[in-house]
Amino acid sequence: MTKDNSKIAIEELVREDAVQELERLALEIMRHDKLYHANDEPEISDAAYDALRRRNLGIEQRFPDLIREDSPSRRVGFVALDKFEKVIHAIPMLSLENAFSDEDVHDFAKRMRKFLNLPESQKLTLTAEPKIDGLSLSLRYEQGRLVSAATRGDGATGENVTENAKTISDIPIVLAGDNIPDVVEIRGEVYMCHAAFFDLNKRMEAEGKPTYVNPRNTAAGSLRQLDSAITATRPLNFFAYAWGEMSALPHNTQMGMVEWMKACGFRINPLMQGFEKIEELLKHYRKIEKDRPELEYDIDGVVYKVDDLGLQERLGLKSRVPRWAIAHKFPAEKVWTILREIEIQVGRTGALTPVARLEPVTVGGVVVTNATLHNEDYVKGVGSKGEVLRDGKDLRVGDHVMLQRAGDVIPQILDVDLSKRPEGAQPFEFPSYCPVCGSHAVRDVNEKTGKADSVKRCTGGLICPAQVIERLKHFVSRGALDIDGLGDKQAEAFYESGRIADVADIFTLRERDARSLKKLKDVEGWGSTSVAKLFDAIDVVRDTDLYRFIFGLGIRHVGEQTAKDLAKTYGDIETLNQAMLDLGNPQTYDELLSIDGIGTAVAEALKEFFSEYRNLDVWNRLLVQINPKPVEQAATDSPVAGKTIVFTGSLEQMTRDEAKAMAERLGAKVSGSVSKKTDLVVAGPGAGSKLKKAEDLGVATTDENGWFKLIGRE
Repeated sequence: MTKDNSKIAIEELVREDAVQELERLALEIMRHDKLYHANDEPEISDAAYDALRRRNLGIEQRFPDLIREDSPSRRVGFVALDKFEKVIHAIPMLSLENAFSDEDVHDFAKRMRKFLNLPESQKLTLTAEPKIDGLSLSLRYEQGRLVSAATRGDGATGENVTENAKTISDIPIVLAGDNIPDVVEIRGEVYMCHAAFFDLNKRMEAEGKPTYVNPRNTAAGSLRQLDSAITATRPLNFFAYAWGEMSALPHNTQMGMVEWMKACGFRINPLMQGFEKIEELLKHYRKIEKDRPELEYDIDGVVYKVDDLGLQERLGLKSRVPRWAIAHKFPAEKVWTILREIEIQVGRTGALTPVARLEPVTVGGVVVTNATLHNEDYVKGVGSKGEVLRDGKDLRVGDHVMLQRAGDVIPQILDVDLSKRPEGAQPFEFPSYCPVCGSHAVRDVNEKTGKADSVKRCTGGLICPAQVIERLKHFVSRGALDIDGLGDKQAEAFYESGRIADVADIFTLRERDARSLKKLKDVEGWGSTSVAKLFDAIDVVRDTDLYRFIFGLGIRHVGEQTAKDLAKTYGDIETLNQAMLDLGNPQTYDELLSIDGIGTAVAEALKEFFSEYRNLDVWNRLLVQINPKPVEQAATDSPVAGKTIVFTGSLEQMTRDEAKAMAERLGAKVSGSVSKKTDLVVAGPGAGSKLKKAEDLGVATTDENGWFKLIGRE
């Protein structure tokens, strides 16, 4: 197993771990580059992505001789898609180094002055402009006319999107003005305004089509349509801010070049300014950050560049990023909105999770309408014993709440503005019944601490529509009923088609199919033979082992071993049924607790399950259809009674399940791992680490023949 080095601090990595971590980061970053640049479907936030790149760069700085050929520091973007013609950039489209603090910006300025040998007394002007969150585009003009438009791609080769670019009104087909150089390559960002994005989504919704996630991905997808007529219907914009190949430079400063682009007919960002002092530069950064919610487009930072083009040329490149520019990224964005409603969702395991329905708001380029509220305590702000929780919020409908969407794609509520709480706002009452099926919902109590679990769960496991598919899958799984021909896929299909509503319906499937006008044999993927085999397989398990039946019910905390303990104690289904229905009786409840391996959590889970009348309905219908086999009493005089056995390797004369059942009938306990408490390891061909560990610990070992000889079944 590969060691997980992702949590080890850079300064603590040894050389061998650094090699593995650089390999992991290269693959992980490439995957996210593909999702972002090629698919327009990012999985993580910019902040999380930046953290991966910073870690990669930090390790490379500590171990410079380990830099990989495919290192993220040696490339930008992702390879161009095959569906477009390729365009080779005459001058590579490079990414920028990132700054995340004021200190990083000061260090950036110091590095440039040191490289250029500029004293503090000599002026060094830097420009500052918003970093647009869109799709980079290169526009090539010859004799003043647009001849090609290409995406960034991998920085060296992009995608030809010329016809699509011509549909964007901000992009001139012919450059305005006089004395235009023969070759002009303008670079900038394609984006979509917030208002246009919302209008587009309303239109898509009205037409019954899927809506879009955020403006950036929508803009990127719109520009990269194979049909330019579709692009023409999308409200795209373009900001010009840089250049590539130029047969002549009209100006000798960054600011002058951008102003020249404006004269040529391009739209430039009005917030771009030049500064001689770093503190003034940072002041402008903070103003842009403050005004960010009011902008009509998404930004994720401010870009600083050396204004003097002569100094830019002297500074040159460093690891495929320019020394003369840096992107000062914003911290994880926080915005305020209004909590309109709190709804309860029921998960596949029965967990009741509160969800905040919010006044729609854009956070980091994503339109957010929902946020998770985690659990009951988080909403109330107090724990099960009335203690005030550090992370609790006391959330109420109508509250003004602060959202953050950082490394996680799921927004989280950070704060509540109590000064704006509506008069008469009431604390949220968490339901004590499942909103889906009406069964009572409970919180487990930790036996050791007496503290209630943070999650409240529905107890109607067998009938709750939110859980039923997972319960069906569990019921027919290998460790439970193990019905041949009825796996996860078939169980889900039967539920979706209405053939099975709960686990009891499995055993009336043959009877109901005979009366149905649409026979199962006529359904795609089935036939007379496969249906007959399925019905026969269902009949076979009508007398399944008692523990398999108990385990198959999916009762919380009742795993396979606990199911065996219950089956062994009660012996048959009649005795088990009588005891479970009588758990309200203190004596019966205490008898349950006296079983070795049964604690309060299991006892309470069983009591809750059998006190829910909806579960009892399914339980009683099951008992009409099946009759689990009584438990064979384990031998007490066998050679392996009371011993712990481990089976490993490829058993040839019996399956692993057969071996396990055989050993348990002989009074042995079967374990999946080897320890000092193991009495015997039965090893088949291919036995590996478990056999070696047994030998290291001095545990007795044998093969299958030796096992059969030991138990007297040669």
